[in-house]
Amino acid sequence: MEFLLSSAIGLLTAAGVYLILRARTYPVVLGLALLSYATNLFLFATGRLVLDRPPVISALANGYTDPLPQALVLTAIVISFGMTAVIVVMALRSYLENGSDHVDGETHSEDRS
Repeated sequence: MEFLLSSAIGLLTAAGVYLILRARTYPVVLGLALLSYATNLFLFATGRLVLDRPPVISALANGYTDPLPQALVLTAIVISFGMTAVIVVMALRSYLENGSDHVDGETHSEDRS
């Protein structure tokens, strides 16, 4: 199971980096989303799944579940949602001002028709 999870995280990271290196804004936004999903999976996997344990330490419990990775994932989800919204608005503004969806904002020869 660890191999499957680590492979999924690696695949999401590789696809995210590949899409970020593209010259268009939409693949860059998708690449950032994939990287945030990979980060969330990595943070969640660091917490190790423990069944039937309380999330807080008490004297009566035999063990406990670490709540920190779950809190980090929730925080990362909120931050990535806000970051994606800001990047989409910036990409839309760049497209409306320049007439091109290239990351550098320039219209290249293949776009002119």
